[in-house]
Amino acid sequence: MLKMCDILDENDKTLRQVSEEVTFPLSKVDQKNIDLMLEYLRNSQIEELSEKYKLRPGMGLSAVQLGVLKRYFVVVYEYEEGKFEEYILVNPKIISNSTEEIYVEAGEGCLSVNRYVEGIVPRYARVTLEGYDRDGNKIHVRAREELAIAFQHELDHLNGILFYDKIDKNNPFKNKDKMRAI
Repeated sequence: MLKMCDILDENDKTLRQVSEEVTFPLSKVDQKNIDLMLEYLRNSQIEELSEKYKLRPGMGLSAVQLGVLKRYFVVVYEYEEGKFEEYILVNPKIISNSTEEIYVEAGEGCLSVNRYVEGIVPRYARVTLEGYDRDGNKIHVRAREELAIAFQHELDHLNGILFYDKIDKNNPFKNKDKMRAI
């Protein structure tokens, strides 16, 4: 089982590198990493397990956050109490997006950033991603709101970008009136 200490901290230079495309079939190590990432995210969103194992709640993890410079990430979305939708995206890319932008009103977070960062992270309200599942089948995933933010956040990780890179340094709340808070 993954623990918080297995997730790279923002100061690790690996997080600033661009991840490499993955070839199929996925290696046993990559398959195991995906399983571990999904397990961590599920457990982190179940309060008693999160407390028991000292896990910070999270919705997404990218391979690079484990020190693996490969283009895949997972998202575990709790759509109802104790019910989860799991997404595995390998070699993902955004193929379409809305013009509407949104931001997380409480502030965006990250399992690699162990501090609160003030400011607005502009994100598309809706995105469609293309990629592959863990078996190499081409998939398309449409997402909106919170799920769209999670996908964009994790895709940024694969490109060496941390969420706070998108916050305007001189005006952290720039264009707040032009975006919708969620």
